[in-house]
Amino acid sequence: MSMMATAVIGSSIIGGVVQNKASKRAAAAQTQAADKGVEEQSRQFDRVQELLSPYVEAGDVSLIQQMALGGMSGAKAQRKAIAAIEGGQEFQTLTQQGEEAILQSASATGGLRGGNTQAALAQFRPQVLSSLINQQYSRLGGLTTMGQNAAAGVGTAGMQTGQNIANLYGQQGAAAAGSALASGQAFGNVMGSIGQYAGGVSAGIFENPFSGFGGESSLAPTTSLRPRMRPQGEIF
Repeated sequence: MSMMATAVIGSSIIGGVVQNKASKRAAAAQTQAADKGVEEQSRQFDRVQELLSPYVEAGDVSLIQQMALGGMSGAKAQRKAIAAIEGGQEFQTLTQQGEEAILQSASATGGLRGGNTQAALAQFRPQVLSSLINQQYSRLGGLTTMGQNAAAGVGTAGMQTGQNIANLYGQQGAAAAGSALASGQAFGNVMGSIGQYAGGVSAGIFENPFSGFGGESSLAPTTSLRPRMRPQGEIF
């Protein structure tokens, strides 16, 4: 093979190998970066979920109590919720203070045993209980809303994290595809260079490196192997 052929083909092969290795290194670097990004995204989402978890749990509990108090979980659950308020310290304190105020007012006016005083005492406890039920329902509603917002925040963070991870995986796929294409291009360049050289040989631009193998061999014997014919009359 001539020096020209060696230079053309050799440089093409070396260039293809270098290009192939470079593309693989680039793909590996992109894949590593994407893996780290996925890991960090997952870590951040876990942290957000951890921070919002108490609010989500509080909202769940308050929703259950709110439904019970509002009668949406059945009459038995509603009676139990109301009994809990009626037996609570807040109800006991308010009714005690209110009844004492009613009695003091009636005593000052001389109507301690009057019908109006007894009616006021009879109506006072149910009014306090009804007011506390409404207040408790509103309080639970605030906790339920807070839990709902926290859950929505976790959901939003989850969707964003999923989108980010999907994008990172897409980058991994693009890097792998780009590496494969670059490897194919490198191989194609090598074969193209060899093809160009072959075309140059056919056109007479380059010397045919195999021309010495197509003609008569220099090692062919100079003496014929056919038996030599003797002239007539020649004695053996």
